[in-house]
Amino acid sequence: MTVTEPPAAPDALAPTPRLAARASAVGGSPVRDILAVTARPEVINFAGGLPAPELFDADGIAEAYRAVFAETPARALQYSTTEGEPALRAVLAERTGARGLVTSPDDLLVTTGSQQALSLLATALLEPGDTVLVEDPCYLAALQSFGLAGARVVAVPGDEHGLDPAALEELVVRERPKLLYTVPTFQNPTGRTLPAARRAAVAEVAARRGLWIVEDDPYGELRYEGERVPWIAAHPGAEDRTVLLGSLSKIMAPGLRLGWLRAPEGIRRACAVAKQAADLHTPTVNQLAAARYLADRDLDAHVHRVAGVYGERRNAMLAGLPDALPAGSVWTRPEGGMFLWVRLPSSYDTTALLPEVVRHDVAYVPGAPFHAGEPDRSTLRLCFVTQTPEEIAEGLRRLGAALRD
Repeated sequence: MTVTEPPAAPDALAPTPRLAARASAVGGSPVRDILAVTARPEVINFAGGLPAPELFDADGIAEAYRAVFAETPARALQYSTTEGEPALRAVLAERTGARGLVTSPDDLLVTTGSQQALSLLATALLEPGDTVLVEDPCYLAALQSFGLAGARVVAVPGDEHGLDPAALEELVVRERPKLLYTVPTFQNPTGRTLPAARRAAVAEVAARRGLWIVEDDPYGELRYEGERVPWIAAHPGAEDRTVLLGSLSKIMAPGLRLGWLRAPEGIRRACAVAKQAADLHTPTVNQLAAARYLADRDLDAHVHRVAGVYGERRNAMLAGLPDALPAGSVWTRPEGGMFLWVRLPSSYDTTALLPEVVRHDVAYVPGAPFHAGEPDRSTLRLCFVTQTPEEIAEGLRRLGAALRD
């Protein structure tokens, strides 16, 4: 009998191929990293962008799921179309139309959270090296999405009211970007709202110069002061070049992971192809349960109640900031949404200060990562919706003590 010797073990295993350059170049989310560090229950956490869980309509959502499983269990557990369940798209189109933008269900693509919409748009629109214009500061996860696509991200100058349309036009002429990304209503991280006149000017620049606008609106329904400002997408000249993003995360529940994009046919079809490659479709049961909830319940009344509570919490934070922050600090006063933006005196570095602040059992997000260009290291973002007014007052007391120390 012939005995075959096993092959000799190599002296050293060959290394595996390297990660893609884009995966190595783009870091993780500083917000997620901070939340992991500050997960202790005694920490009053102003860092996250989390809705208040005690305000979720858990009973109503549970009832919607029960109805779906009682009436259409096979459909709820089956594959669905990439574009999204017709019942959900119909009710979302109706809500969009009621807010001033005539919309057909066929204008919408349901996404797994509006964050996926950003990823799909980056896939559909951007080649490595393409230029993207953003606000300064800008939503962190948008910077991640564009960075992973290999885009060159350029910040548009602005002021306390938002981006400057004249500066936008200069950059469009000079940089020839593919798109402008903006959160014009209760912006993350600043909480500011772009005035109506500037929205019209942005739409005019896009129409005249040739530019896609990605208008992200996850917070727009959470208004507790002032009058609603129409979407950029509703302005003349923007109709065929604006992608409007929406989400149920902040007004219903983020765990549903339900968002959508409203877009012209060509780019919507390209995003649908990208979604087929990403996840085939958004979970059927979640879509059907959301559609049932929207049919049976008054979401507008629920949002009104939530916004009322958030307004009280914003007021509590605004009331406590003067005593908590050093002289010379300034901050925004949002009319809605979840965040406000603080600038400390220039001698402060909020990234360097954060470990000391966390030792006082309170946390914020440093402002530097929100900047596409030169960061302002004296800035920070505070989320005011997750804690009660009493917890906000105590958190600001701790923050003040940490900054003094």
